[in-house]
Amino acid sequence: MSTLSVGLAALAVAWVMAYVGLPLLAWTVFAGLLLLALKAVGALGATGFAVCAILFFALAALLNIRPLRRAVITGPVFGVFKKVLPEMSSTEREALEAGDTWWEAEMFRGRPDWNKLLDFKYTALTAEEQSFLDNECDELCKLCDDWKIEFETKDLSPEAWAYIREKKFLAMLIKKEYGGLGFSANAQSAVVTKLATKSITMAVTVMVPNSLGPGELLMHYGTDAQKQQWLPGLVSGKEIPCFGLTGPEVGSDATAMPDLGTVCYGQHEGKKVLGIRLDFSKRYITLAPIATVVGLAFKLRDPDGLLGDKTKTDYGITCALIPAKHEGMEIGRRHYPGGAFHNGTIHGRGVFIPVEWIIGGPAMAGKGWRMLVECLSAGRGISLPALGTAGGQTAYRMTGVYGRFRRQFKVSVGKFEGVQEATGRIAGYTYTLEAMRVLTASAVDHCAPSVVTAIAKYHMTELMRKIITDGMDVMAGKAIQQGPRNFMATAYRTTPVAITVEGANILTRNLMIFGQGAIRCHEYVFPEMEAARDDDLVKFDQLLFGHIGFSINRAVRAFTLGLTGARLASSPVQGELAPYFRRMERYSSALAFCSDLTMGVLGGKLKFMERLSARLGDVLSQLYIASAVAKYYLEGSKSEAELAHARWALDHAMHEIARAFEGFLDNFPVAWARGVMRVVVFPLGNTTKPVSDKLNAQVADLILEHSDVRERLSWLVFKNGGVHDPVGRMEHAWTVAQRTEPAYLKYFRHANRGELAGDTVADRLKDAVTRNLMTRDEADQAAEYDRVRFDVILTDDFSKEYIAGNYAAERAEVIELAAARAKLA
Repeated sequence: MSTLSVGLAALAVAWVMAYVGLPLLAWTVFAGLLLLALKAVGALGATGFAVCAILFFALAALLNIRPLRRAVITGPVFGVFKKVLPEMSSTEREALEAGDTWWEAEMFRGRPDWNKLLDFKYTALTAEEQSFLDNECDELCKLCDDWKIEFETKDLSPEAWAYIREKKFLAMLIKKEYGGLGFSANAQSAVVTKLATKSITMAVTVMVPNSLGPGELLMHYGTDAQKQQWLPGLVSGKEIPCFGLTGPEVGSDATAMPDLGTVCYGQHEGKKVLGIRLDFSKRYITLAPIATVVGLAFKLRDPDGLLGDKTKTDYGITCALIPAKHEGMEIGRRHYPGGAFHNGTIHGRGVFIPVEWIIGGPAMAGKGWRMLVECLSAGRGISLPALGTAGGQTAYRMTGVYGRFRRQFKVSVGKFEGVQEATGRIAGYTYTLEAMRVLTASAVDHCAPSVVTAIAKYHMTELMRKIITDGMDVMAGKAIQQGPRNFMATAYRTTPVAITVEGANILTRNLMIFGQGAIRCHEYVFPEMEAARDDDLVKFDQLLFGHIGFSINRAVRAFTLGLTGARLASSPVQGELAPYFRRMERYSSALAFCSDLTMGVLGGKLKFMERLSARLGDVLSQLYIASAVAKYYLEGSKSEAELAHARWALDHAMHEIARAFEGFLDNFPVAWARGVMRVVVFPLGNTTKPVSDKLNAQVADLILEHSDVRERLSWLVFKNGGVHDPVGRMEHAWTVAQRTEPAYLKYFRHANRGELAGDTVADRLKDAVTRNLMTRDEADQAAEYDRVRFDVILTDDFSKEYIAGNYAAERAEVIELAAARAKLA
């Protein structure tokens, strides 16, 4: 065997070892065998072999004898690492440590265990939960007139409020042992989604107490006395909760909170007690104007050491529960955030409360921020993603109806290619939303996945924004003219609310998803940081060399999979989805390598380079989204219609991943690292293509047709409101069309060819029957179709007095009849 053969064989073996990820000891053995092989083929003489052997044994000892390695290599690296480790505030640390890692960690580590995803079980609704969804939710929806809520009363009806209290809608997350419904996260998500398809105000009213609020905080952290005091009232609806966190000076940055509480003695119920004197000003607080109990976040100080620790003055963010009618509380004024749900201000100057009102008692002083972020880690995976899903499901179903009935230039508008660009996106995005909703909510039933819920909150509300915009474009005048017939306008107005709250989307994308994901999901980074803070050199040494091997493995895997079109990657399934699983593994490896190199090259500077970290966060997000879509398809019917939707969503995710990598690489500030990463990520260039016109047209056509996937993607839409409900009238038209459309199309063809006499549909149908072109039954069916067709495209109009605020000037029936007079032919 020649020296060249040995060299090529050694290179191939080394490549396979790096691709598989063998440990350091295996590399040591390999290097020793290579040395012997080179001597055997004469590539090394006696002297050369001796020199190489000495170097080999020295290096092998240095790398494999751990005390020696720590003294010579790891020790100096450890010192530098501790110096460059970025400062982390207590608030940042608590936010970072809050919640759990879950499936997103697999996608970040570059070699996902697909069985972990495929073996994961969606949370099935119990019989009680399904019944509540089918019955109580429908009844509540019937009690809500969205137009009247949003335009006239700016509130739910008294009947709706009474029903919400009676049926415990505000206590879905409170456990049964405390009298609540004890619903799963998936059930809560489904309830909020269904309610939001009828009324955003109703959905927000229900979801807020079931998200980040006093109920959840009490269950997790409250004392027994606090639970006994407050939970029965929260369950019955006697107590309406709100939570005051944000204010004029503080939004996403809780460290800027100016609201202060000082520990002191004061009078309460005629007695001198240890308590807290509060000064606070809160804004943007949902349900505040009608709240009876306020959860309040503030910074706590104890200058006199009255809590027992004379060495500690600043305790940090603390949470307390305060009755809204407590002396000094100023509450009741409203904001108007584009929707009619109650949102307003809370003020207080010199408000004194007993120290026992801290949630969890005095022992939880200063632990409020951790309490909040731990609850938010779960809650934001339910409520706002449910709103996003509701927007998608409603738009999918209603745009399909409208696109089929509305004709321009004698063609259904849903068949225009330009319109199909938008309706195809609506279909693909809605599939994505439901896939994310059910997976994320089911995950919350098992843990508190902080990164996953941040991904869900950001991307699902952004997808809602895109869907609503596309739906408005397609339905045009139908969507912009507000009134009792409009099912889009409220969602369009209130979408920015979902974008803003529970972590503004700009912050979530630029700081949280990758910032938290890179540290929490990475196999080595957070443990290395902990080892540095604990000054544990032994642990750091083990982690450092594991990290080096990890990075080499992911780089080689990403490069190899890029060269081979991911054909060497694993897939847990055969068939249509196998290439997508392989591409996800390829991009997962690329993300792991780029993250490592980026953190190594930029260090603490990356914290302030938000555009770069956001793009890596986009890669992580789209990997999670793609995996959610793949699982959702595999759990479904696997019909041709479903496959088309899944392929659209997966093609879009793959393209977004490649686009994010391109933006990241184009803007990386260090040239040599940029070049290395580009070769590893795109060794043959970026060949990923966006969703094809053909596939987009296929799903755009499907949105116009009855299919299993249409029902699966809109199963939570409230459809039982009747013919005067904005969605109900569209549902009625769709049902009528299934029976009468063939007759109408027959009439339409005759009319378009100029074969029928008359100026109106009725005259032309009469002529068709007279001339035996259509039967009487067909003519009746065509007339019925035409009536519902016109009702679908109709918009409302009002008297000037009604628009000016005199709501008694026109009853709903009058408005309905006024619109109907628009028909000429």
